[in-house]
This record gives sequence, structure tokens and C-alpha cells, in this order.
Amino acid sequence: MIKALRRKFGIAAPRVAVRTQVAWYWRWLVMILMITLVLALAWWMYDSGRKFAGFDSGQAEHEMARQAELNVRLQTENAVLQHEVTASERQLQIERSTYGDLAKQVKDLSDENTGLKEDLAFFQSLLSAGSKEAVSIYRFNVEPDTLPGEYRYRLLLLQMGPRQKEFQGKLQFVIDVLYNGKKNVMTIPDENGPDLQAYNINFKYYQRVEGSFRIEPGAVAKSVQVRVFENGASEARLMQTVNLS
Repeated sequence: MIKALRRKFGIAAPRVAVRTQVAWYWRWLVMILMITLVLALAWWMYDSGRKFAGFDSGQAEHEMARQAELNVRLQTENAVLQHEVTASERQLQIERSTYGDLAKQVKDLSDENTGLKEDLAFFQSLLSAGSKEAVSIYRFNVEPDTLPGEYRYRLLLLQMGPRQKEFQGKLQFVIDVLYNGKKNVMTIPDENGPDLQAYNINFKYYQRVEGSFRIEPGAVAKSVQVRVFENGASEARLMQTVNLS
């Protein structure tokens, strides 16, 4: 019994450690604080390393903001320039169209002036020659127009001499056409067509006649003959032919 007590309470007895009991939430709080401190220290070391290497996050953000502002300004200037370019192109097109119209009007007036001069010279020559011809065809011209198969004609009808009453009649055009190696004859206007009245003529001294006709695309007009009929007559009063090369 004495030996048992010595083993339990004597020098050979096992050591007993006394520890203070800490609540679990305090332990977690200390761990969280330690982890936060470690992360803050790591971020400070990382940021210090970047600054030491020449990289500043604040300066980088400022530069990015400056570049974004510059991009917005350049886009605005680009939009303004595009609007100005579009307006300039539109104005240039208007000026070109106006210039083309003016050039066409000048050409038309020049052609009309030339025609009037020729008509005046012709009338003066007729008066000086004392022509006795009652009705005549002057300056009959046929030329291709802008569209394929379209031709434009011009002629001047005159009435000279002692006859003073108006000449009333109609015009007829006979066209020799070559199409696919075959010759054909085309008469304008068609007797059953709706545009017969467009070829009526009525004048006392002179009448200028202008118009156009169309043939089959791909066909070629070789010659055009104009015939002048007086009302009530079945035979042509006058005829004149123009050969087209």
C-alpha cells in the first residue's frame, strides 16, 4: 500500500500539466487575424515589388483613363469628319449635276443658234434667188440617239413663192433596216398606230420638225426617207433620203 502511494504521489509519480481552456471562437478569431495579416503583408510585398520594378497601379489606371478619354475624343472627331466628307461629296455631286445641266443647256443653245444662223442664210439665199418652189425640205438630218436602236431626226419645211395659204398635211418615214443579215422596210407612223396626229404638219412659211424613232436592238438603219403628203393627196408631194453608214 505504501509502495502504491509512493508511485502515485512520490517522485516517480507521472507529471500532470495544467492548461487554460480557450473558447473555440477566440481561436478562430486569432486564426483569421493571422491570415489577414499574412495576406496584407503579401500584398504589400507584391505592390512594393511592382513599384520597385517600375509599375505603379495608380499611374496605370490614370493612363488607361487618359487613353479612354482620348479614344472617345478621336471617335467624336472621326464622326464629325465623316459627316463633313459626306456633306462635301453631296455638294460636289450637286455641283457636278448643275455643271452638266449648264453645259447641256449651253450646247443646246449653241446648236440652236447655229441652226438659226443656217436658216437665216438659207432664207436670204432663197429670197435673193427668187425661188418659185412652193414647198421644200431643208436640212434633213438623222443620227443615232443615246439608247441602242434609237434614232433622232430633224428637218425644216419651207413654203415660198406667191402661195399664201397654210400647208396642211402629214409626214411619213420609210426606213431600210438590216437585221441578222436580212433587209427589211419599216414605215413610221403605223397606219393603225395611236400616234398618227404627232406627224401632222401645218405651216404657212416654215415649220421645224424634230422627233425620234426606234428599231429592233441589234438592227442597223441603212437609210431613212422622209415623205411629205398634202391633205387629200395619195401621192407624196416631196421626198428626201438620207443614207446612214
